[in-house]
Amino acid sequence: MSEGKNTRYYFISHPNVQISAEVPVPQWPLSELGRRRMHAALKQQEAWLGNIGAIFSSAERKALDSAEILAGHLGLPVQVLEALGENNRSATGFLPPAEFEQVADEFFARPEQSVRGWETAAAAQARIVGAVQQVARSHASQGGDGDEGGAVAILSHGAVGTLLYCHLAGLPISRRWDQPANGGGNFYGFELNPPRVHGTWQPIDAAL
Repeated sequence: MSEGKNTRYYFISHPNVQISAEVPVPQWPLSELGRRRMHAALKQQEAWLGNIGAIFSSAERKALDSAEILAGHLGLPVQVLEALGENNRSATGFLPPAEFEQVADEFFARPEQSVRGWETAAAAQARIVGAVQQVARSHASQGGDGDEGGAVAILSHGAVGTLLYCHLAGLPISRRWDQPANGGGNFYGFELNPPRVHGTWQPIDAAL
Protein backbone atom coordinates (compact mmCIF):
# COMPACT_ATOMS: atom_id res chain seq x y z
CA MET A 1 0.00 0.00 0.00
CA SER A 2 1.74 3.17 -1.16
CA GLU A 3 -1.16 5.60 -0.69
CA GLY A 4 -2.00 7.47 2.47
CA LYS A 5 1.50 8.64 3.47
CA ASN A 6 1.47 10.03 7.02
CA THR A 7 -2.32 9.77 7.19
CA ARG A 8 -3.90 8.17 10.26
CA TYR A 9 -6.91 5.94 9.65
CA TYR A 10 -9.50 4.65 12.09
CA PHE A 11 -11.38 1.47 11.24
CA ILE A 12 -14.68 1.57 13.14
CA SER A 13 -17.11 -1.34 13.29
CA HIS A 14 -20.77 -0.42 13.59
CA PRO A 15 -22.24 -0.96 17.08
CA ASN A 16 -25.25 -3.11 18.04
CA VAL A 17 -27.91 -3.76 15.41
CA GLN A 18 -31.61 -4.54 15.25
CA ILE A 19 -31.57 -8.21 14.21
CA SER A 20 -34.50 -9.56 12.20
CA ALA A 21 -34.91 -12.81 10.32
CA GLU A 22 -37.42 -10.98 8.09
CA VAL A 23 -34.99 -8.29 6.91
CA PRO A 24 -31.92 -8.93 4.69
CA VAL A 25 -28.78 -8.64 6.80
CA PRO A 26 -27.30 -5.68 4.81
CA GLN A 27 -30.46 -3.71 5.62
CA TRP A 28 -30.36 -4.18 9.39
CA PRO A 29 -30.32 -0.77 11.14
CA LEU A 30 -28.63 0.15 14.36
CA SER A 31 -30.61 -0.77 17.45
CA GLU A 32 -31.42 1.82 20.11
CA LEU A 33 -28.43 0.52 22.10
CA GLY A 34 -26.24 0.86 19.02
CA ARG A 35 -27.37 4.45 18.50
CA ARG A 36 -26.74 5.29 22.16
CA ARG A 37 -23.25 3.83 21.96
CA MET A 38 -22.47 5.70 18.74
CA HIS A 39 -23.60 8.96 20.32
CA ALA A 40 -21.51 8.14 23.40
CA ALA A 41 -18.51 7.76 21.09
CA LEU A 42 -18.87 11.42 20.12
CA LYS A 43 -17.46 12.30 23.55
CA GLN A 44 -14.07 10.99 22.39
CA GLN A 45 -13.34 14.36 20.79
CA GLU A 46 -10.04 14.90 22.60
CA ALA A 47 -8.88 11.29 22.37
CA TRP A 48 -9.14 10.80 18.60
CA LEU A 49 -12.45 11.96 17.16
CA GLY A 50 -11.40 15.57 16.76
CA ASN A 51 -8.65 14.60 14.31
CA ILE A 52 -11.03 13.16 11.70
CA GLY A 53 -11.18 15.05 8.41
CA ALA A 54 -12.97 12.52 6.17
CA ILE A 55 -15.54 9.76 6.60
CA PHE A 56 -15.96 6.69 4.39
CA SER A 57 -18.63 4.04 4.90
CA SER A 58 -19.82 0.67 3.76
CA ALA A 59 -23.14 0.84 1.90
CA GLU A 60 -24.84 -1.43 4.45
CA ARG A 61 -27.50 0.27 6.57
CA LYS A 62 -25.91 -0.36 9.97
CA ALA A 63 -22.59 1.15 8.86
CA LEU A 64 -24.34 4.09 7.20
CA ASP A 65 -26.39 4.74 10.34
CA SER A 66 -23.12 4.90 12.29
CA ALA A 67 -21.38 7.08 9.71
CA GLU A 68 -24.28 9.54 9.60
CA ILE A 69 -24.18 10.03 13.38
CA LEU A 70 -20.45 10.73 13.21
CA ALA A 71 -20.80 12.95 10.13
CA GLY A 72 -23.58 15.00 11.70
CA HIS A 73 -21.39 15.67 14.72
CA LEU A 74 -18.30 16.61 12.73
CA GLY A 75 -20.04 18.43 9.88
CA LEU A 76 -18.50 16.18 7.24
CA PRO A 77 -20.02 14.32 4.27
CA VAL A 78 -20.19 10.53 4.17
CA GLN A 79 -18.45 8.93 1.20
CA VAL A 80 -19.94 5.51 0.48
CA LEU A 81 -17.89 2.64 -0.91
CA GLU A 82 -19.62 -0.69 -1.55
CA ALA A 83 -16.38 -2.68 -1.29
CA LEU A 84 -16.18 -1.78 2.43
CA GLY A 85 -19.08 -4.18 3.06
CA GLU A 86 -19.03 -7.19 5.37
CA ASN A 87 -18.05 -10.65 4.14
CA ASN A 88 -20.78 -11.91 1.81
CA ARG A 89 -23.02 -14.28 3.77
CA SER A 90 -26.02 -14.18 1.42
CA ALA A 91 -25.81 -17.94 0.78
CA THR A 92 -27.17 -18.58 4.27
CA GLY A 93 -28.85 -15.28 5.10
CA PHE A 94 -29.92 -14.94 8.71
CA LEU A 95 -28.59 -17.57 11.10
CA PRO A 96 -29.51 -17.94 14.78
CA PRO A 97 -26.70 -16.50 16.95
CA ALA A 98 -25.23 -19.81 18.14
CA GLU A 99 -25.18 -21.25 14.62
CA PHE A 100 -23.75 -18.02 13.23
CA GLU A 101 -20.85 -18.14 15.70
CA GLN A 102 -20.03 -21.72 14.69
CA VAL A 103 -19.98 -20.83 10.99
CA ALA A 104 -17.93 -17.69 11.70
CA ASP A 105 -15.38 -19.84 13.53
CA GLU A 106 -15.06 -22.03 10.41
CA PHE A 107 -14.86 -18.94 8.19
CA PHE A 108 -11.72 -17.77 9.99
CA ALA A 109 -10.26 -21.25 10.48
CA ARG A 110 -10.44 -22.17 6.78
CA PRO A 111 -9.72 -18.91 4.98
CA GLU A 112 -9.24 -20.44 1.53
CA GLN A 113 -12.49 -22.43 1.63
CA SER A 114 -16.08 -21.28 1.32
CA VAL A 115 -18.07 -22.26 4.40
CA ARG A 116 -21.69 -22.95 3.48
CA GLY A 117 -21.41 -20.73 0.42
CA TRP A 118 -19.99 -17.67 2.24
CA GLU A 119 -17.34 -15.52 0.59
CA THR A 120 -14.00 -16.96 1.69
CA ALA A 121 -11.98 -15.14 4.31
CA ALA A 122 -9.07 -14.85 1.86
CA ALA A 123 -11.31 -13.24 -0.78
CA ALA A 124 -12.93 -10.92 1.77
CA GLN A 125 -9.48 -9.89 3.00
CA ALA A 126 -8.29 -9.06 -0.52
CA ARG A 127 -11.46 -7.04 -1.09
CA ILE A 128 -11.22 -5.00 2.11
CA VAL A 129 -7.51 -4.31 1.55
CA GLY A 130 -8.33 -3.11 -1.97
CA ALA A 131 -11.19 -0.98 -0.63
CA VAL A 132 -8.91 0.72 1.90
CA GLN A 133 -6.40 1.39 -0.87
CA GLN A 134 -9.24 2.99 -2.83
CA VAL A 135 -10.17 5.10 0.20
CA ALA A 136 -6.56 6.26 0.45
CA ARG A 137 -6.41 7.19 -3.24
CA SER A 138 -9.71 9.04 -3.06
CA HIS A 139 -8.66 10.92 0.06
CA ALA A 140 -5.34 11.89 -1.53
CA SER A 141 -7.07 13.07 -4.73
CA GLN A 142 -9.21 15.37 -2.57
CA GLY A 143 -6.09 16.96 -1.15
CA GLY A 144 -6.33 15.18 2.18
CA ASP A 145 -3.13 13.12 2.08
CA GLY A 146 -0.69 13.68 4.92
CA ASP A 147 -1.04 15.11 8.42
CA GLU A 148 -2.64 18.35 7.25
CA GLY A 149 -5.66 16.52 5.84
CA GLY A 150 -6.68 15.03 9.16
CA ALA A 151 -7.45 11.41 9.94
CA VAL A 152 -9.83 9.20 7.98
CA ALA A 153 -12.69 7.31 9.61
CA ILE A 154 -13.82 4.10 7.91
CA LEU A 155 -17.21 2.84 9.12
CA SER A 156 -17.49 -0.83 8.29
CA HIS A 157 -17.88 -4.28 9.87
CA GLY A 158 -16.22 -6.59 12.37
CA ALA A 159 -15.17 -9.56 10.27
CA VAL A 160 -13.59 -7.56 7.44
CA GLY A 161 -12.05 -5.28 10.05
CA THR A 162 -10.37 -8.30 11.59
CA LEU A 163 -9.15 -9.47 8.18
CA LEU A 164 -7.72 -6.01 7.50
CA TYR A 165 -6.08 -6.00 10.94
CA CYS A 166 -4.37 -9.32 10.19
CA HIS A 167 -3.10 -7.98 6.87
CA LEU A 168 -1.76 -4.73 8.33
CA ALA A 169 -0.11 -6.50 11.26
CA GLY A 170 1.42 -9.22 9.07
CA LEU A 171 -0.52 -11.94 10.88
CA PRO A 172 -2.18 -15.07 9.48
CA ILE A 173 -5.96 -14.91 9.31
CA SER A 174 -7.35 -15.95 12.69
CA ARG A 175 -10.40 -15.14 14.77
CA ARG A 176 -8.00 -14.61 17.65
CA TRP A 177 -7.75 -11.01 16.41
CA ASP A 178 -11.52 -10.47 16.17
CA GLN A 179 -13.19 -7.52 17.89
CA PRO A 180 -14.51 -7.91 21.46
CA ALA A 181 -17.78 -9.77 21.87
CA ASN A 182 -19.73 -6.62 22.74
CA GLY A 183 -22.10 -6.46 19.77
CA GLY A 184 -19.74 -4.38 17.63
CA GLY A 185 -18.82 -0.75 18.04
CA ASN A 186 -15.04 -1.05 18.26
CA PHE A 187 -12.14 0.62 16.51
CA TYR A 188 -8.40 0.60 15.91
CA GLY A 189 -6.02 3.08 14.34
CA PHE A 190 -3.62 2.31 11.51
CA GLU A 191 -1.35 3.76 8.84
CA LEU A 192 -0.62 2.53 5.35
CA ASN A 193 2.89 3.72 4.51
CA PRO A 194 4.32 1.55 5.88
CA PRO A 195 1.41 -0.67 6.99
CA ARG A 196 1.12 -0.40 10.76
CA VAL A 197 -1.63 -1.02 13.32
CA HIS A 198 -1.84 1.05 16.48
CA GLY A 199 -2.87 -1.20 19.34
CA THR A 200 -5.86 -3.53 19.19
CA TRP A 201 -9.63 -3.16 18.97
CA GLN A 202 -11.06 -0.75 21.56
CA PRO A 203 -14.74 0.00 22.30
CA ILE A 204 -15.87 3.27 20.70
CA ASP A 205 -17.59 4.37 23.91
CA ALA A 206 -14.85 3.42 26.39
CA ALA A 207 -12.99 6.03 28.38
CA LEU A 208 -9.52 6.32 26.84
